[in-house]
Amino acid sequence: MSQNRIPIALSNRHLHISREHLNKLFGENYELTKLKDLKQPGQYAAEEKVDLIGPKGTIKGVRVLGPVRNKTQVEISFADSFVLGVKPPVRDSGDLKDSAGVTIVGPQGEVVLDEGVIAAARHIHMTPDEAMVWGLKDKDVVNVRTGGQRSVVFENVLVRVNAEYALEMHVDLDEGNGAGVKNNDEVELILEQQ
Repeated sequence: MSQNRIPIALSNRHLHISREHLNKLFGENYELTKLKDLKQPGQYAAEEKVDLIGPKGTIKGVRVLGPVRNKTQVEISFADSFVLGVKPPVRDSGDLKDSAGVTIVGPQGEVVLDEGVIAAARHIHMTPDEAMVWGLKDKDVVNVRTGGQRSVVFENVLVRVNAEYALEMHVDLDEGNGAGVKNNDEVELILEQQ
């Protein structure tokens, strides 16, 4: 890893799905079809897509990510939230209590989520060894600088440490486009002066 440099990935709207909801939306004992692997080990984009219906509008063709999870989670940007008419909180993945709701429509049925819609917090995946090099630990919050003509500093970036992670920063599509970055660009971790 180059000094303080981290590859970035832009995250488009997507759905993590539970077994119960996969059955309701696609049929009993349905299995997701892998489209392509994602950088995080074991994670993949599935061929399956769903529609999201909110109080104000619909977003069609939202990608399902695998593998199946314990809880269904919808991750959208703030631009998406205006289309749907919902107010997702900015949260770490899995923190769904009192989040926004939406109706999910699949080819075999629909699911009404009372909660489960979030705008994912900016975050960096890293291994314990990488965290140690930078003097960081799980759940730390850091700042990150982009490069180029539209250089910006992303503040309040959550650090997520796990031996299974691949080094990568995730921001949503709106933020990435606004900062003029694209997938696999590198950003700079701003470390406190020692």
